[in-house]
Amino acid sequence: MCSSDLAAAVSAPEPKSAEAAAPKIQLAILLDTSGSMNGLINQARTQLWKIVNELATAKQNGQSPELEVALYEYGKSSIPRDEGFLRQIVPLTDDLDAISEELFALKTNGGQEYCGQVIQAATDGLQWSKGDNDLKLIFIAGNEAFTQGAVNYKQACSAAIAKGITVSTIFCGPQSEGIRTGWQDGAALADGSFLSIDQNRQVAAIQTPFDTKLAELSGKVNGTFVFFGGRALREKLTRRQVAQDKAAANSAPAAAAERASFKGKQQYRSNADLVEAVTSGKLKLTDVKEEDLPDELKKLDANKREVYIAGKQKERSAIQLEIADRKSVV
Repeated sequence: MCSSDLAAAVSAPEPKSAEAAAPKIQLAILLDTSGSMNGLINQARTQLWKIVNELATAKQNGQSPELEVALYEYGKSSIPRDEGFLRQIVPLTDDLDAISEELFALKTNGGQEYCGQVIQAATDGLQWSKGDNDLKLIFIAGNEAFTQGAVNYKQACSAAIAKGITVSTIFCGPQSEGIRTGWQDGAALADGSFLSIDQNRQVAAIQTPFDTKLAELSGKVNGTFVFFGGRALREKLTRRQVAQDKAAANSAPAAAAERASFKGKQQYRSNADLVEAVTSGKLKLTDVKEEDLPDELKKLDANKREVYIAGKQKERSAIQLEIADRKSVV
């Protein structure tokens, strides 16, 4: 998939009118986890995460969008047939570490790939925005015929675009085969883009000096998060950040750099992060229960807690700016 194709696939239309509210981008990722994807799943999810990262850089009327992502898998034989061999893993959320955790944990296992049915499930089963200026997208990736299953893909794609949801397709195989088996037609029906991943071309693992530095900066971003809530939750979220860094690094050469790049944007957030919650005005630090504060804040007085949070925000902004500067020259 070339960069120009990717840019075309995720480009946002100009808003119809300037509004105070930040624009919203909603994306549903539908990934084939059937056995035939065994050798392709890493390439597919790396490309899907690259799309998430591209969307995070999009702007409308000079504003950065609120980005929400949902995740479905389809084609796995361990999911009951009467459920269409598909399941919603995560509904639309702005907690993208939760999406990353699930996406990179997916395993392949036999089954039938019902593209029309999973598109229908995402179209009908998610809380899509009703805003005219918001961008609503489905990206579906797989490597079998688009025509399988009882739900006709033509009807599913037409129903999606009728709701303002574009459907883009990523065929994991030769482009000509994707065209022959309906993947291009499905995208055309829903105003989306048709992309392909060449399963016979291995991506070279080329290490650059930028990769090492980006990985270092990615880890430093983690240190600026101050999670609040019960101790078990705080520890879970801290472990998850590190685990997703490792999952991206182990998945494919480009994935770690893409994750680092995404962590360099303000859309990388957590609802349980005091830094984002306090500096954005969503929460007052004095309203947080003492037992829900991390240990480093419990030992500080009220004024020093505010200073600590402000310092973490300043530190994060500086790291994210350095990530952006380094990505611009990669």
